Amino acid sequence: MKQKKNRWYLRAGALMMASMAAMITFSAAAEAGSQGDPLVTLSYLNETFLPKILSQVQGKGTGSAGTSFTVVDLSKGGSLNLSVGAEVLLRAGTASCGAASSPGLVDETTAEVLENGGALVKNHLYMATVEGRTVKAGSDGVKLLVRGTYSVS
Repeated sequence: MKQKKNRWYLRAGALMMASMAAMITFSAAAEAGSQGDPLVTLSYLNETFLPKILSQVQGKGTGSAGTSFTVVDLSKGGSLNLSVGAEVLLRAGTASCGAASSPGLVDETTAEVLENGGALVKNHLYMATVEGRTVKAGSDGVKLLVRGTYSVS
């Protein structure tokens, strides 16, 4: 009777070859750019994806009252009448708070209250938390950014 030699290295080699063949088959099946292996190019991001995202973001920012700022110009002595929740930011010129009672305007930048007659600080965001609050122009060329409901007088 012949004795079989243990040729484990042949079996291990055959198993490795089968594994490599399977890996090559699976990687070839997932072709670059296919659904199995998606490839995103810079041109796709710039020409398709980015404009789509920007239009969605801009669509959410328009059409709703109070979501975007409006530029309002006032001459000396002019008044901006604010409704509750309206926000105002002084960009140019000088202006002061008009209020019959306390609080006047809430300075959202510093979390302080600006009382009647107090001067608005440029680039600070103010909110009217009580009806009847105004911003009075102290000079010509007052430029304000306003968000929310307001009227000019």
